[in-house]
Amino acid sequence: MLEVVDATLHYGAAQALRGVSLTAGAGRITCVLGRNGVGKTSLMRSIVGHHRLTSGRVAFEGKALDRSAAYDRARSGIAFVPQGREIFPLLSVRENLETGFAPLKRADRIIPGEVFELFPVLEQMLARRGGDLSGGQQQQLAIGRALVMRPKLLILDEPTEGIQPSIIKDIGRAIRYLRDKAGIAVLLVEQYLDFCRELADEIYIMDRGVVVHRGPARDLDSPEVRKMLTV
Repeated sequence: MLEVVDATLHYGAAQALRGVSLTAGAGRITCVLGRNGVGKTSLMRSIVGHHRLTSGRVAFEGKALDRSAAYDRARSGIAFVPQGREIFPLLSVRENLETGFAPLKRADRIIPGEVFELFPVLEQMLARRGGDLSGGQQQQLAIGRALVMRPKLLILDEPTEGIQPSIIKDIGRAIRYLRDKAGIAVLLVEQYLDFCRELADEIYIMDRGVVVHRGPARDLDSPEVRKMLTV
C-alpha cells in the first residue's frame, strides 16, 4: 500500500531524515517509535506532502507521489491525524467532520455511519463547538474527520498523547476495527509502548533520523529493543 525508500529530508542546513525506508500494508498496523526529536513527525509529514523530500521516494499503491501536492495525496486515499489534533475550535463538531469532504466527489459527501459507531460521543455533540470538547473528545473528532475521507491509508501521529485511559481504549478499539473490518492500512506514531504492543503488526524504531530496528511487535519485549527507546 505505502512504500518509502531512502527518504532524506533537510530543514535548511539541518538534516531530519537520513535514508529512511518503510512499508505499510493494507489490513495491517505499522507503528513507528522513537524518542522525541528523532524524525518521526517529519517522516509522516513527508508522506502526506507537507514537506518535500530532499531525496528518496514515496509511493502509494505503486504510484510515485514525489511530485504530488498534499491535496492530491488526500484524494488518492491518504488521511492524516496530526499530533495536536488541529481541529477547528470555533466550528461545530458537525462542521469539523464536514471538512473531511474536501477530497471527495459531491455524491460521497456524507458522514459515514461508522464514525458514530466508533465514537458515539461525536453524534451526541454535533452542535457543540470543537474547542469546547475535552482533549480526548477532540482526538476522536480528529480521527472521525479523517475517516470521513474514506481513507485507504490512515496516518496517526501520537493519538494517545495527553488522553485519558478510557478514551485511549476507545481509540485502540477503533484502530483495530479499521484494520480488521475495513482493511485500512494504519501507520501509527507512538511513544506509549503498551498501546503499540497491543495493536501493531510491525514496528519501526527511529533514532537521529534513521531506522535502527524493524520487526514484529513482540520485539518490544526484548531488552535490546527497549533500550533503544529509553531516554
